[in-house]
Amino acid sequence: MTQQTMTPLAQFPLEQRRQIKGVFTDIDDTLTDDGRLGAAAYGALERLKAAGLLVVPITGRPAGWCDLIARQWPVDAVVGENGAFYFWHDHQARKLKQRFLQSDTERAAGLQKLQALRARILREVPGAGVASDQPYRLADLAIDFCEDVAPLPREQVDRIVALFNQDGATAKISSIHVNGWFGSYDKLGMTKLMMRELHGVDLDAERQHYVFAGDSPNDSPMFGFFPNAVGVANVVDFADRMPSLPRFVTKARGGAGFVELAEALLQAR
Repeated sequence: MTQQTMTPLAQFPLEQRRQIKGVFTDIDDTLTDDGRLGAAAYGALERLKAAGLLVVPITGRPAGWCDLIARQWPVDAVVGENGAFYFWHDHQARKLKQRFLQSDTERAAGLQKLQALRARILREVPGAGVASDQPYRLADLAIDFCEDVAPLPREQVDRIVALFNQDGATAKISSIHVNGWFGSYDKLGMTKLMMRELHGVDLDAERQHYVFAGDSPNDSPMFGFFPNAVGVANVVDFADRMPSLPRFVTKARGGAGFVELAEALLQAR
């Protein structure tokens, strides 16, 4: 499914909202505002979980962050580094558990090749930087184009993507980073695997019962897959760079947009 238009969230039919069983959500600029997770957005996660919905962040952020998220946030699991793994906390066993798609050997080989790419990108794209969260990553290389560096023009962001691709790496643009890795996985593939392995759910058959919330180009496969996908208002900033757009769009940007979505789902229950 490819969506080329977006409908205001207020037009999300009540009966369809009542049938939603879970919420998958991006983090940066979907839950957060200017890099900060506000009380209202975090509270919306709490309320969704308390209402019995499955809650799973699907993010490009690193393994180190996902360890904390899985342990401390009101979530059922977290997919990180754009689909390299999922983590969940087994509350009965009191233990964090991890599922990587690639073996340790495959990830180590990929990271070694990314080291050479890192030097080339920084040399050929002035102003780009290695993301400050890179030390906590286990599978990819994140190049910062606006989080802790002065914002780069679009053509320079595209140049970063091209450099990754020239060496055979996969590259995805988020609202703050270009993430590159060796492998064919993505957010959607790992989300399907996580749901099948942890919850016994075939998302291909059940996709209409789940919502995905996001805002940027690396979310586009999720927007195309979920018929009830929702973009927070800042999704329009990247709309011309996405093959698939969400069906619905909130009035508010970032965390306030996610709260708007949570309210719509909770009111329907």
